[in-house]
Amino acid sequence: MITIYGIPNCNTIKKTRTWFEQHHIPYNFHDYRKEGISKKQLNNWCREKGWEKLLNKQSTSWRKLDPETQAGITSAAKAIAIFLEHPTLIKRPVIEQDGNIVQVGFDEEMMEKMLL
Repeated sequence: MITIYGIPNCNTIKKTRTWFEQHHIPYNFHDYRKEGISKKQLNNWCREKGWEKLLNKQSTSWRKLDPETQAGITSAAKAIAIFLEHPTLIKRPVIEQDGNIVQVGFDEEMMEKMLL
């Protein structure tokens, strides 16, 4: 089963969900703002893809952080701590299939290769 992680009002998530629906690919949607995200799952994601790839420096949430907090995110442990506090700092979408990440961020070409 495929799970798309994100927040529903994000334009990238809307685009991702539309792509899945247009390709008739079933998925579950996990709103980590409402449902949360576990430390264990974040550890797995960071191990699998690297915390740097998961950190969304383009987000409004990132711009709202003070420069000292931004500069202090220098390891997976520190990234996970900030992700738990501010899940909107996780790049969207994170797409999992059978417990493994197949995509971080929207990349139509990559999704076609991995999912079609």
